[in-house]
Amino acid sequence: MGRLEETLLGHSASAWFIAAAVSGLVAVALLLIRTVLLRRLKDFAKRTPTRADDLAAALIEKTKLPFVIVISLYAGWLTLAPSPSAARAAGSVALVAFLLQLAVWANGLVLFWTTREADTDTDRARSADAMRSVLGFVVRLGVWIIVLLLVLENLGVNVTALAAGLGVGGIAVALAVQSVLADLLASVSIALDRPFSVGDFIVLDDLAGTVEHVGLKTTRLRSLSGEQLVIANGDLLKSRIHNYQRMVERRVVLSLGVPYETAYERLEAIPGILGEAVRHRSGVRLERVHFKDFADSALLFELVYYVLHPGYAEYMDARQAVNLAIVRRFEEERIQFAYPTQTILLQRGAPAGACGTPCPCAEPGGGRPQLRLAGREVSRPPRSSRIAPAQRRPPSFRRSHRTTKVRMDKRRARPNKKGAEKEAPDAAA
Repeated sequence: MGRLEETLLGHSASAWFIAAAVSGLVAVALLLIRTVLLRRLKDFAKRTPTRADDLAAALIEKTKLPFVIVISLYAGWLTLAPSPSAARAAGSVALVAFLLQLAVWANGLVLFWTTREADTDTDRARSADAMRSVLGFVVRLGVWIIVLLLVLENLGVNVTALAAGLGVGGIAVALAVQSVLADLLASVSIALDRPFSVGDFIVLDDLAGTVEHVGLKTTRLRSLSGEQLVIANGDLLKSRIHNYQRMVERRVVLSLGVPYETAYERLEAIPGILGEAVRHRSGVRLERVHFKDFADSALLFELVYYVLHPGYAEYMDARQAVNLAIVRRFEEERIQFAYPTQTILLQRGAPAGACGTPCPCAEPGGGRPQLRLAGREVSRPPRSSRIAPAQRRPPSFRRSHRTTKVRMDKRRARPNKKGAEKEAPDAAA
């Protein structure tokens, strides 16, 4: 028995028994406290509207069994009165376990915060998963880096030199993967700023779709035609985003025209007709209606109103009802809608004095037709002044041309004597 006491790290069996008993009691006590506190806090949290008890219950629930075992063994080891070196080694192990448990608690705290944000805001609830994935990754990464550095320092490693080396290597890695890091930081910005949430319909440049997922590098949209659009988070933040999901009401600007021949009394009644078409509809609010402008082929009226529901289907239903009401009232009042037209007036002027007044389109040589096109008059020369191409040639040129043509015809009619003499021997042969 004495030999056993000497060989077992310099401690007697009774000392080891006491250390084991202390370790067991500490482990049982910690587990019992964890279970009882967790049960009590959960029951208390159901009866209170505060969130502090929920946070405490979540953190206690995140306490891991390996941490309890290491702490209980460390407590038992201290009862043996170890040497300074052994005590320092045991303390380092316990500190590493505590740092790891601290990282787990920090992770639980982040998850609790993101869950709380999702529960208190409906808009944020739809993007809670994306937010948890992004912020949870960033926080866990930072916590584990800090824990790793503390563990290495506790083990005697020169952390300062290591951090300097990691800084130089980190710069090289950052330059190599700068696009990935840019998308990662953009995802953090999206999670914090929340320009849109999962389920929102957004439009950016020439792309449009419903947000399905916000990841660490990309965001996925579902377009109206059904395909999935994958956009890098960095490119997404560089674009101008139109979020239609957060629209409260929709503004409608309706511009219509009537012909210039419309009577003044009917023009005066048109603003009232347009306003009445909006006032008698539910879910819309009239802003203004005015006789706006004189266009090229119509008198323009502008009607502005708001659809109080942000949904696109309700917006189109309201526009359709207002448009149909306007068409019906215009038919009742016999008011026509204008459409793009162009009128061409062709006038023939009379000689001066024939109509009793000076005629601006008359000329000394007789009436010359005038072409009026879009408010401009373009004169056209009379047909009598048009000269045929053959008449423009001088008489001498016409006679010489005719004489040359006759001479060429006579030359073609004469037989070639030399050619006949040459062909005769050939024929005889």
